[in-house]
Amino acid sequence: MFAAVDLGSNSFRLHIGEPIDGEMRIVRSARDPVRLAAGLDASNNLTAEAIEAALRSLAGFADILGQYRLDSVRVVATNTLRVARNAPAVLPLAAKAIGYPIEVISGEEEGRLVYMGAARALADPNEQRLVIDIGGGSTEVIAGTGDEIVLVESFSIGTQPQASNFFPDGCIDAARFDAATMMARAMFEDIAPAYLAQGWSAVYGSSGTMRAMADAIARNGLGDGTMSLAGVGALRDALVGFGEVDRVELPGLKRDRVVAVLGGVSILLGAMQEFGIERVGTVNAGLRLGALSDLEMRAQQHDRRDLAIVACMERFGVDASRARRTASIALHLYGQLGASDESCLHYLGWACMLHEIGLAVSHSGAHKHGAYLVEHVDLPGFTTREQRLMATLVLGQKGNLRKIREALSEPALVRMVLALRLAVACMHARVDDELGGFRLRMKNRIDVELAPDWLRVHPTMRYWLDRETEAWEEAGLVFQFREA
Repeated sequence: MFAAVDLGSNSFRLHIGEPIDGEMRIVRSARDPVRLAAGLDASNNLTAEAIEAALRSLAGFADILGQYRLDSVRVVATNTLRVARNAPAVLPLAAKAIGYPIEVISGEEEGRLVYMGAARALADPNEQRLVIDIGGGSTEVIAGTGDEIVLVESFSIGTQPQASNFFPDGCIDAARFDAATMMARAMFEDIAPAYLAQGWSAVYGSSGTMRAMADAIARNGLGDGTMSLAGVGALRDALVGFGEVDRVELPGLKRDRVVAVLGGVSILLGAMQEFGIERVGTVNAGLRLGALSDLEMRAQQHDRRDLAIVACMERFGVDASRARRTASIALHLYGQLGASDESCLHYLGWACMLHEIGLAVSHSGAHKHGAYLVEHVDLPGFTTREQRLMATLVLGQKGNLRKIREALSEPALVRMVLALRLAVACMHARVDDELGGFRLRMKNRIDVELAPDWLRVHPTMRYWLDRETEAWEEAGLVFQFREA
């Protein structure tokens, strides 16, 4: 049984699901309209009131999660915690409140999870579709066929900023709606041709805001009763007719959804006009079902992150044989250090596979170029924190350790950096099968014990080991090597 928690800009949501006969049966759901995006001040810091409300909500979710025996839990945070300047201070408090680590995911990863959830619910392997998710702080547009994602983009336009920017005093009029819609069109216009070239046979809206709009249109018989251009346009006219947010009374539209729908209608109209969409259906699935599916895949040893690493290597022309050799040596040495944390093994292995990615930019300072690429390139399945960790390892693979000094306060990271640096040295010196003569230990100091005549067989390793002695000594650790 798995659980997925979505810390969205409008609402916090929870799904607990159990895979049965290929289907993900949702056994418990919860929603709390925290309105986190509305808690950002002028400096993009979350206010004390917003933080308190978020922590209170997460404590309630923790109580729910505690009622089930769960194999794995994934808590993901989206746009507001991506942009909040004080997020680094808030996230540890939030993780403590819910009892699980919180992953801040990129907009592209958010879009991929949304599509995964929608594709699982739609279950048509041949349908060519466009999925649009209008959230509180961002909008994701994903094109794909069946389970395969072809294009994914995240746009920094969401219901909360849209409503507060164009309807700040709660007044609704046609001129403001036109301006809001035009702004939305401008956000989409540059990328629209790529999506149009891909094509689609159906368009779906996956967010709660989308479903709220569809319900309001259907319940009130607006336009043709569907989310066509006519239907969405009629909903816009109805909102304008009320004149003020507080006066909006539409059967099927809850009062706490009015502001989100106000911003969502302008975004959807802009998207429909710019992408040439005639009609949007809704699917009651998205990010949370996608996160549950991702957990299920990992449990079955089908990790999307492995595929992302391979695709990235191909994209930047990484020598796969050198990368695999480095990974094999690093994992062997890491094991000698008595380290067995499975997640560390994964990150070390992935960092090894990408450690030479910077060569695509320049041989000079390749490790620095590589670290930048690993931190910022789009890697499906990885969180911002995970990419930053791998970037730190790539940066620390050679040279002085001053550039990663802060990271060396973590013992597990020190072991990963040490294993990677020595693996890179061994790879350069063409050390492969002779690792039986290379023993590595680390307690209060780093000890390398070599078999007799090992350095005669691999003479350049003395140079590399001398450099490691200097680098680790500067970092405050004794590094010594000797032949038995």
